Amino acid sequence: MTYFKSKPDNDTLRNKKHKTELPYKIADLPTSDRIDDLLSRMSLTEKIGQMTQLDITMINTTGEQKDVILDPDKARDLILNHHIGSFLNGEAVPPGTWYKYMHELARIAVEETRLGIPVIYGIDHIHGASYLEGATIFPQNLNLAATFNPEHARNTGRITALESADLGHHWIFAPIFDLGVNPLWPRMWETYGEDPFMAGVMGAAYVIGLQNNEDTIPFRQAATGKHFLGYSDPRSGWDRTPVHLSMQQIHEFHRPSFQKAVDAGLKTIMTNSGEVNGVPVPASYDLLTELLREKMGFEGVIITDWDDIGKLVDFHYTAENFKEATYAAVMAGIDMSMTPLHLEFNTSLLELVKEGRIPEERIDDSVRRILKLKFDLGLFDHPLPRDDRFDRIGRDENRQKALNAAQESIILLKNEHNVLPLTGPAKIGVLGPSANSKRNLSGGWTIAWQGGTESQNPEDMHTIHSALADAFPDAAVLLFGPDDIPDPETASASARKSFIEKMDDLDALVYAGGEEPYCEFAGNITDLNLPREQINEFKLLSQSATPLVLVLVQGRPRLINNILHDAEAILYAGLPGFEGARAIADIISGKINPSGKMPISYPMEPNHFLPYNHKKSNLYFFDPARANQIVQDSRTTSLFPFGYGLSYTTFEYTDLILSADTMDERGRIVATVKVSNTGQAEGLETVLWFTSTHVGRITRPVKELKHFEKIPLKPGESATLEFVITPDQVSYPDKNGDLILEKGTYSILVADQKKEFRITD
Repeated sequence: MTYFKSKPDNDTLRNKKHKTELPYKIADLPTSDRIDDLLSRMSLTEKIGQMTQLDITMINTTGEQKDVILDPDKARDLILNHHIGSFLNGEAVPPGTWYKYMHELARIAVEETRLGIPVIYGIDHIHGASYLEGATIFPQNLNLAATFNPEHARNTGRITALESADLGHHWIFAPIFDLGVNPLWPRMWETYGEDPFMAGVMGAAYVIGLQNNEDTIPFRQAATGKHFLGYSDPRSGWDRTPVHLSMQQIHEFHRPSFQKAVDAGLKTIMTNSGEVNGVPVPASYDLLTELLREKMGFEGVIITDWDDIGKLVDFHYTAENFKEATYAAVMAGIDMSMTPLHLEFNTSLLELVKEGRIPEERIDDSVRRILKLKFDLGLFDHPLPRDDRFDRIGRDENRQKALNAAQESIILLKNEHNVLPLTGPAKIGVLGPSANSKRNLSGGWTIAWQGGTESQNPEDMHTIHSALADAFPDAAVLLFGPDDIPDPETASASARKSFIEKMDDLDALVYAGGEEPYCEFAGNITDLNLPREQINEFKLLSQSATPLVLVLVQGRPRLINNILHDAEAILYAGLPGFEGARAIADIISGKINPSGKMPISYPMEPNHFLPYNHKKSNLYFFDPARANQIVQDSRTTSLFPFGYGLSYTTFEYTDLILSADTMDERGRIVATVKVSNTGQAEGLETVLWFTSTHVGRITRPVKELKHFEKIPLKPGESATLEFVITPDQVSYPDKNGDLILEKGTYSILVADQKKEFRITD
């Protein structure tokens, strides 16, 4: 008789494995069990090390950001002796350089330490893998918002992950969920615009694209929601300066975008470096624990921004020394300190625990969240990077998605006499500070913190001049540099006349103005007007009879009132990224019909600007033209309002119909509207649905965006779109975050269509 030995079942195999391996190293055990086991084996100093993040300059060979060459001895000291669990940043270098650096850093942590806990590396891949040479660089967030198409935000997250996850870049410090409500603020271009609903939709799409990318397996990445909370609305307009907001305003305007990200599975959040209502956010228990943790349900890791704990001492002056600052931040709810250039956080926190001021259980809470993040991202099971998929970096299909996003982000603000698109020009003059610049097209956080140098940008990347030359192969596309343009204030009359005569000989003039790259406080300004030199040059050009096109390459809306009427056409290009010049040329040549819409309200005046969802009382003023009465006026302070953008075709809205004109608190109303392309070109139209509450116990915005949808229409084609109005759509929060539903009259608005409905008992 033959006997067959039975195959052991999975439980038997697992039990055998358990006997030979520490439980936290067994991949098929529940994550919670692995965390419990590992945490029980960690010393206090090992736990504190996990809560510390240090900069790359602490472990590279030169102490400079651009150096991505590891000094193993420096890394070994910090990881083995101080148990540091996280590092950050660098600059754009080839993937092979990143791989070598990350492989050795990761290897030291998992092979040479007592417990083998992997490091997690954070990096500012803000709009694509922007610290990776050869990567696909998308438009900045404000441009993505101008597309009103969440697919572009999703693609940005997805391709960032695809191109960087293999390198060990597991923690991506993006996206921003702050609102672009103050045009002076130097980080406006990092936002998804001024509307909280849209910012939430676009940001959540990025988070899903980055965190849920199956193509990066076995690696995962974590997105970071920045900067919790209210960071973007400083009274002065400058970076990291005080913000004053009521809790009702926080719940209604600044919480929703973050809440949508939390609900989408956001894994980490970075704090606002500034203060809100007199309390620095990194030390605010009310915001970090009571609001973010308890009300919003966030369970992930909270990290400070750069040196935020130190700033409590020498910037905010709310802590006497670093130890007291550490106490305030940790007890407020911070999990990890981006310290980032010293070990004071480690020594201070260790003393605070030994003194009994901070219980070790509080440390365990943070370390548990950090370990969970590392387990969830697969770092314990796949700690080392890989170098066999570099062919996915910057490939054509990725760049095409970036180009599509850039094309949809360009906004046509003015087109007098249908100057654009240019048809059959023989000679085009291209001028201005951005005419032949690559770096200006992408802005900060590209290649380096303040933007890379011109030579660091890709060799095959177009400038606006070269892209126009490519788009008009039969035309002479002439570049005029700053030395070719006489200074209007100092040049002789004959020099100015000669220059204008030269411009008269051309068929079109394209002036690319705006801003050079900047980031954070380096971009603080005191004057929102376009720089004087550009105004002077543009005024000089306007004396020519040749049609003049203004292209604004900028991170925020610089004022153009004094040249508005001098331009026949204006394009808001924003910061469209590496493919941006091609996109601009595609719009100017007519290859692409512009479809971008303003995601912010473009201000008209330097000292008074409002978002579109302002209160009625914001426009309450004394008008001597009306018999010295104080009146409320329907006029706006916007030169170009939220949602504004022209096309090379025309769209008409008709037949707004409501399925009912009343509903109770459990009801719903279906709204439909017909949108028709009444022009001669195929185009994309963004349909924006707003509601307006007529009377509220808390003053209500004049209108609020509730839904948006972008549709393609051929000439003569129509589509009927639907929006379902529910009580949740028109409820708003009180100071505690509890929703209020007013019984009364509301309006639904879409383009020039408007209908009223009522909420009844």
